[in-house]
Amino acid sequence: MRRFIFGALGAAAIALAGAATEAKTIIRVTLQLPATHPLGQNWLSFKQKIEERSGGELELQLFPSAQLFKDKEVPGAVGSGAVEAGSAYLGRFTGSVPAVDVVAIPFIFKDEAQLRAAVRQGSALRKILDDAILKETNNRVLWWQAFGRNIYLSKGFPIRKPSDLKDRKVRTYGKIQGWTVEALGGAPVLMSGSKQFLAYQQGAVDVGMTGATAVKSRKLYEVMDHMTLTFDSAIEFLAVMNNDFYNSLTPEQQKIITEAAAEVEKELRDAIYQKEAEAVEFVRDKMTVIELTPAERAEWEKATAGVVDRFIAETGETGRRAVEAIRAAAE
Repeated sequence: MRRFIFGALGAAAIALAGAATEAKTIIRVTLQLPATHPLGQNWLSFKQKIEERSGGELELQLFPSAQLFKDKEVPGAVGSGAVEAGSAYLGRFTGSVPAVDVVAIPFIFKDEAQLRAAVRQGSALRKILDDAILKETNNRVLWWQAFGRNIYLSKGFPIRKPSDLKDRKVRTYGKIQGWTVEALGGAPVLMSGSKQFLAYQQGAVDVGMTGATAVKSRKLYEVMDHMTLTFDSAIEFLAVMNNDFYNSLTPEQQKIITEAAAEVEKELRDAIYQKEAEAVEFVRDKMTVIELTPAERAEWEKATAGVVDRFIAETGETGRRAVEAIRAAAE
C-alpha cells in the first residue's frame, strides 16, 4: 500500500511539474554577440524584468554568439517563427525596408542629442521604419539597441585621412557602409560580425569597420593594431519579436513586454557612450588609438557627402522622409 501511495504521489508530482512547465511561455532569443556584450546584458535586463513581473509565466532563453542564427538570418528566422525573438543589426532589414539604412549615412547626426531625438520611441523616424518593418517582415520591433558609433580598424598602418582607405579591402556590415567605403576609394567586403576575427587574422581584408565595444568583446585587438575613432555613423540594432507570437500573448503579458522594452531601451541608450569610452580605454595599451581633429573630420565629411544623395535616389519617398525626419530632429 505504501509503495502504491508513493507511486501515486510521484505521478501526481510529475503531472503538476509538467503542468507548470506547460503554463510557462518560452521566449527564445537569438543574439550574434556574446552575452557579456552590452547588447547581451540588455537582453538579460529585459529577461529579469519580464520574468519577475509575470510571476514566472514568461521565461526568456538567450542564445548568444550566433548559436542559433547569424544576424543576417534573424529577420527571416523571427518573421517565420523559427525563433520567437532576436537582435539584428538594423541594416539586415534593408532587403525588405531599404530606408532603415538611413542611420548609417555618414555624418547625418550632428551629435548625440540629435541621435537621441531622432530614434526615440514614438519619433517620426521610428514610426516610418518600425511600421514598415512590421508590415514587410512580420518582425515587431520591441526596442532599438544602441550599439555605439562606427570606427575603423587596421593592421600595420594608420588610418587618419580618407585617402588612407584608397584601394584597401574594407570589411563592411551594410550597403551604406559599402557606399561610404567606395566614396573613400576603398573596396567594400560585406561580412557578418562573427567572421571578423578570422578575416583580420588571415588578412582577408585590410581594414575593418565596427563599433568600439565589439573590439573589446570580440578581442579584435589581438588581430588588429590600429583603431581610428571616426565616429561617422550610428550603429543601431533592433530587438524584434515574431508578431504572431506577440499577438498570441495575453494583454497582460504584452503590457509587461512593452513596458520592459521601453525601460531597457533607455538603459542601454543612456549607458552606451560610456561603454564605448570604456572599451576605447581598455584597448589603448593594446592598440594605437587615433582620434581625428575637427579639421580631419571635416575632410571625411566632405569626402562622403554624396552618400545621402545616393541613398535618397535608391530608397525613394520613404528614404527621403526618413532623412527629413532626422534633419528635423536637430531643429
